[in-house]
Amino acid sequence: MELQEIIDQAWENRELLKERKTEIAIKTIIEELDKGVRRVAEPLEDGNWQINEWVKKAIILYFPIQQMKVMEVAPYEYHDKMALKTGYKQLGVRVVPPATARYGAFLNKGVILMPSYVNIGAYVDSNTMVDTWATVGSCAQVGKNVHISGGVGIGGVLEPVQAAPVIIEDNVFLGSRCIVVEGVRVGKEAVLGANVILTKSSKIIDVTGKEPVTYQGYVPPRSVVIPGSYTKEFPAGNYQVPCALIIGQRKESTDLKTSLNDALRENNVAV
Repeated sequence: MELQEIIDQAWENRELLKERKTEIAIKTIIEELDKGVRRVAEPLEDGNWQINEWVKKAIILYFPIQQMKVMEVAPYEYHDKMALKTGYKQLGVRVVPPATARYGAFLNKGVILMPSYVNIGAYVDSNTMVDTWATVGSCAQVGKNVHISGGVGIGGVLEPVQAAPVIIEDNVFLGSRCIVVEGVRVGKEAVLGANVILTKSSKIIDVTGKEPVTYQGYVPPRSVVIPGSYTKEFPAGNYQVPCALIIGQRKESTDLKTSLNDALRENNVAV
């Protein structure tokens, strides 16, 4: 609570950033984020998530107290305020050059980073694959055994502080070039086909029953999702607007590691 009070006070009065006590509090939070002992958002026993807004404030306040500096990681050179994450061998994380994770992002044991990017405040849990040119944005929460395919964009969020981060729960498969932003939550074991785009306002329509059921900002567990469109009336006429379609459920009886692709193929969906 003392740390939270210091951060909240500095948020309201930026002059407090000059005080040593405030600097130590901010750096303590970033170190705890880097080690995974503190999170921007955390799962609750009832299946919901708690968003820790004050932790996001600490991340934002970290930038003005840091100085720009040159960092050389031969043969690459960087010029930034934020250090790069280190100690991958001790963490049990595989990182393929030139993958980059920022200090303040947590990578759990068994994570594999192909050439990709993980931003500060993100939490990537064990045995998750972040494939080539995928991006895990600031404060995004990614569960265990998730497959993030090539070119996937998981959005980041810092401001406004009350905005929820993107949450990808355990055993999710995100197909190539998917985009998940604006605090969308993807439930456990869901499968998103290639090119699915989900924003907070995107309609996610379950078409498996006699009547469509529409969600926004949330993909139910084990859903198999593909890109779709629906007709919307405008003053100039009727036009097709993008949406996402839930076309089936991933079978619980299928082994999780193989069902990621199988769930798509069973529904004739491209990976």
